[in-house]
Amino acid sequence: MTALRMLLRGVTYANEWVGRTLLAYLVLVMFALLFLEVNMRYVLGAPTVWTGELTQMLFGAYAILAGAYIMTQGAHANVDIFYARFPRRVRAAVDIFTSFLFFAFVLVLLTEGYSMAEDSVSRWESSRSAWDAPVWPVKVAIPVGAGLLLLQGIVKLIQDILILLNLEGAEPVVRESHAAEDQL
Repeated sequence: MTALRMLLRGVTYANEWVGRTLLAYLVLVMFALLFLEVNMRYVLGAPTVWTGELTQMLFGAYAILAGAYIMTQGAHANVDIFYARFPRRVRAAVDIFTSFLFFAFVLVLLTEGYSMAEDSVSRWESSRSAWDAPVWPVKVAIPVGAGLLLLQGIVKLIQDILILLNLEGAEPVVRESHAAEDQL
């Protein structure tokens, strides 16, 4: 059980690191780019071609890579009208029952994202805009983000099984929904 807990904590730690470090700094880079563009356009009267497009691409990567981190925080949107009032073991059972939808979605995202990324990398795809930026790095982020989300989903499923079976050491590795915490 200790090895399993260490593995679950390792996956969660990696996803938290991606969110708190990599993605947090990526937000700062996007802010700096938009600040630069506003100043170039309105202060200097010389707008850039590349800042808006680069910010859009970075935001796309940010959005897909953030899914696993959001799951570690229990911050994905839920319909909590009844769910938040359920006891912890009932919430775990509901999560296990509905996890097939999550895994179906993530597996499609992973396989289709990989196919799209592979095609994009093989052609060194670019945006074909005036700046002609490479698009393939953003497309590679799709299967990477889906893979991280899949791993975190497996962690959540194992955690829910441990909670449902009332096994020792079932303390959360992945935080439960914030709305569920508010009800306690």
